[in-house]
Amino acid sequence: MSVAKAELIGFALAGSCAYAADLVLFVGLRSGLHWDPIAAKSLSFVAGCTVAYLGNAFGTYRGRRAGRREYAVFFAVNIAGALVQLLCIALSHYGLGFTSPRADTLSGAVLGMALATCLRFWGTRTLVFGPAPRGPHQDRHSQAGEGRRTSWTG
Repeated sequence: MSVAKAELIGFALAGSCAYAADLVLFVGLRSGLHWDPIAAKSLSFVAGCTVAYLGNAFGTYRGRRAGRREYAVFFAVNIAGALVQLLCIALSHYGLGFTSPRADTLSGAVLGMALATCLRFWGTRTLVFGPAPRGPHQDRHSQAGEGRRTSWTG
């Protein structure tokens, strides 16, 4: 399964927009409205997941099936990514004894984010939206040759 440059760019753009939505909402709820940090982060996480899903469904993977099932699987993949980041922090902080704020940032926001992003990309393209359509005029739900002309060479 080949990864196209446009697919990587689309995935990164959707993720960047999701990160911005998550951050802006979290800061607004936490600082502006003085919400509890867990409640603020929970809502901002769901909002960020929704922005990423919409960006991928209607941008990166447009033309593929997008619905409730895909959103639920996408959300589960994102939770798995968040758990990867938490696992990296826990392993570094509690397992290896690197307890400084810098070590926590490097393990969670750098290494953990890199690993989680790889997991999210794989999960999004394989579990959520599935393989690319087989041909330029054919999606995975159509029958071969149905409703279109082919060249004389087949």
